[in-house]
Amino acid sequence: MKKTLSKFTVGDTVVRFDATADGKASPQLSLHPKSLAPVKHREFLPPDVEIAGLPARWQRIPAWSLDSLVQLKCKEDACGGSFSQGRTLRAGSSTAALVFTGQKVVKTRGTTCVVTSLKHPSGLRCEHHFSWQGNTPVFSSQVRVRHAGKQPVTLEMLSSFSLGGMTPYALDDAPNRLLVHRYRSTWSAEGRLDTQGIEQLQLERSWSGAGIACERFGQVGSMPVRGFFPFVALEDREAGVLWGAQLSCPGSWQMEVFRRDDFVALSGGQADREFGHWCKTLQPGDSYETPPATLACIKGNPDQLAQRLTSAQERPLATLPKIENELPIVMNEWCTSWGNPTQENLLALAKRLQSTPAKYLVIDAGWYQAEGVEWSNGHGDWKVSPQLFPAGLGATARAIRECGLIPGLWFEMETLGHKSKAFSLTDHHLHRDGRVLQVGGRRFWDFRDPFTFDYLTKKVIHLLRDNGFGYLKVDYNETIGFGVDGEAATDAEQRLGFQSPGEGLRQHLEGVQKFFRKLREEIPDLVIENCSSGGHRLEPSMMALSAMGSFSDAHETREIPIIAANLQRLILPRQSQVWAVLRKADTAQRLAYSLAATFLGRMCLSGELHDLSHAQWKLTVSAMEFYRHVYPVIRDGHSTFHGDVGKSWRHPQGWQAVLRTSKNGKRAILVAHTFGKAFPKSIEIPLPDAGWEVEEAWPAKSGLHGSLNGKSLRLALGGEFRASVTSLRHS
Repeated sequence: MKKTLSKFTVGDTVVRFDATADGKASPQLSLHPKSLAPVKHREFLPPDVEIAGLPARWQRIPAWSLDSLVQLKCKEDACGGSFSQGRTLRAGSSTAALVFTGQKVVKTRGTTCVVTSLKHPSGLRCEHHFSWQGNTPVFSSQVRVRHAGKQPVTLEMLSSFSLGGMTPYALDDAPNRLLVHRYRSTWSAEGRLDTQGIEQLQLERSWSGAGIACERFGQVGSMPVRGFFPFVALEDREAGVLWGAQLSCPGSWQMEVFRRDDFVALSGGQADREFGHWCKTLQPGDSYETPPATLACIKGNPDQLAQRLTSAQERPLATLPKIENELPIVMNEWCTSWGNPTQENLLALAKRLQSTPAKYLVIDAGWYQAEGVEWSNGHGDWKVSPQLFPAGLGATARAIRECGLIPGLWFEMETLGHKSKAFSLTDHHLHRDGRVLQVGGRRFWDFRDPFTFDYLTKKVIHLLRDNGFGYLKVDYNETIGFGVDGEAATDAEQRLGFQSPGEGLRQHLEGVQKFFRKLREEIPDLVIENCSSGGHRLEPSMMALSAMGSFSDAHETREIPIIAANLQRLILPRQSQVWAVLRKADTAQRLAYSLAATFLGRMCLSGELHDLSHAQWKLTVSAMEFYRHVYPVIRDGHSTFHGDVGKSWRHPQGWQAVLRTSKNGKRAILVAHTFGKAFPKSIEIPLPDAGWEVEEAWPAKSGLHGSLNGKSLRLALGGEFRASVTSLRHS
């Protein structure tokens, strides 16, 4: 039923492209660990003893078929059958019509790319690009389509990736052994693992293969990490093998877990017409490419798979300002003034931070507000408040630099508050159904409009550059929703009557990312923080444009360590800015609990730093100094996760410990927290091997005392809501 088209071994992973016997249909892409070869799978379903009297033509039902590595749906083609409408657009007549035309391997500058070419009867030419760096088993998948026909064609769905043939380790349909892993996300509770069996999701194959089963999920709008992270994994728990994918997409996206026979397939990409109101009309000569996806396959556990996928996010960081290699500590005054920053307060903070390891001091929202106007209602004009900054922002920025710090400034540059004058410039705002789009009290600049670029270049880029700011916090506090109108009447979709709100949203967000790149082009040393009501934009394409991202808006809550630990599976800790909001009423125990959580990512301080007592400040500075000592492990290590926090994050119980080990295996840190009730008196954290020694523990009087016990670290848990950070060195 199949033949091997090509096969590659990359690190510990085997990449296979399989074709049908006649070689005409689109090939299937599959992955498996080098250490575990697939088994010979059944070709036909065995006779079903529970169903008697079947017609002869149903006596030999194929157990499986190849799944195309490109999933496509054209508006002009017939819709898929098998009860699929409303559930999926994949595996229909458009995909079936794809014809294989060739495959080549292209090698450039350490990158290997397998290009598989397909054609569609309409004249579409598809190229599936599957690439990797060196011998690293982390893969990129992207599809490029060009229209070589004579009549317009409208895409309703085009996948970025499609993996088939799972699981290759069962002789049958693998009952009770396949799990689907996803990460859910909501405001101030980002990155919660959701694991369900194939059976729970009703993705078992039907008795005859006649019905399609599909779990399609994702996010619609301009906050790509809202509801779910763009991540999916399938685990064969008996074989101990996992397959996973992560999308790089700043807007609407979808993932699909698909089944119609013995094998499961995973695919994903831009949210389609059914899910995300997206379609794309291609005129003859037009082209389009999907957002990229990162793929991996391992023999291991879900945490190892997630971190392997996340490792692909390291490459863009090579272009960051050099200062970011040292993971400088951030002080953000948001939880100090709550939207009412003043020159006086900032100078007091700067003087307090002088001669400490802190490096960035960020002025958050409100610096522009007119008297009596809330920070969230007046943004858009970007005029400095003379009441808050009587000497101007430049004078404050210079004073901050005189204290040895780099000044930062907050903008929510993509939206406008209803109290701003720019709110009335509706010709340059996003529209839907011919009306200006307003969500609550916010409207949105149209980033397809040159006016928007000119306006924000003057208001944002020039203001930052002229006043000596070296850090920019970009916030984003509303979602556009399913889409917007096209740019103008000449837009192809509108001319043909196929206006696509989802495509309008995609083009707008393409413009937003273009402006992010312009910021760095104009100010090369600018450090950019990616924030969207905390963590609603923590996806790879936005993180690639930023030095770091705000991990969450959970500024002072007890669940901060839980969120920060979970996010290590989805973004690099060196980019995960974790808040420690310090109050003068805090006990030493509470200060340690807050500060220890920042060792799970980037340390960001806020709160009443200038009002802390001598003892409180001494403890805070000691945490900063300890962070400077261990930051290389945070930057370059890998993590293992331990503990039991119970079902509720808002009211956590139990304990948590994250062991992060450096790449060379010579250093490690353990960040441990206790929560409410229900935890043992002591815990044993396994170490990679023997030969470790405790280098230092912070704070000295934490109540969590560690001692080595062979190949493990034993930690005494001294009470509720306590924390410690232990550094270890391999002797």
